[in-house]
Amino acid sequence: MPTSLDLDAALRRFDVAAAEAVVSGRRLLLGLTGAPGAGKSTLAERLVDRARAAHGPAAAVVVPMDGFHLANALLIDRGSRDRKGAPDTFDDAGFAALLVRVREQGDLEAGRGDGRTVYAPRFDREHDESIGSAVSVPTACPVVVVEGNYLLVADGAWPDAARCLDEVWHLTLPETQRHERLIARHVAHGMDHDAARAWALGPDEANAVLIEAAGTRADVVVAVD
Repeated sequence: MPTSLDLDAALRRFDVAAAEAVVSGRRLLLGLTGAPGAGKSTLAERLVDRARAAHGPAAAVVVPMDGFHLANALLIDRGSRDRKGAPDTFDDAGFAALLVRVREQGDLEAGRGDGRTVYAPRFDREHDESIGSAVSVPTACPVVVVEGNYLLVADGAWPDAARCLDEVWHLTLPETQRHERLIARHVAHGMDHDAARAWALGPDEANAVLIEAAGTRADVVVAVD
């Protein structure tokens, strides 16, 4: 069973793990997952800021799973554009392969990796497309926070990605609050309110059911409210 923590306790846990990574030379890869709107990106940035404040500006970086969204043109060809965000609309194998590189690159104590910077894509919400090589992961960076919906899903290549992570936190937020955040996010990126609500309670919610079920595999459940 996962360990249940409130946000303050989770932050303290992270501080200890980040400090250990800095001292040991073995990179910490921390996964953050949770349903759409649970606050993964916000917490990921908060954790990175904490690590940088404690250990220097090069101490931490976020690698987002969303950078591996398949292109809209490909989704249209496949007839799955209206399900964008579902597990099969991502390059899960590409994501797993990148995390293998990030894992090996950062294990400085083990002497693995070739010393080269790893570059990851990120998702541009304004243009609704991924941008390749937009996130730089230097060899000497001791903390990498990986955030995304499907880190704990048992199908496809998602388990290969999960095996690269030292720990995965599943974030929870009251459903009403989560829905409100999602609707506001969709409106901010160009949807009218009715379309935003329909997407949040339709495709987003279908994905949320899968993510919540997979959350039982987490190491830690964090209540972010």
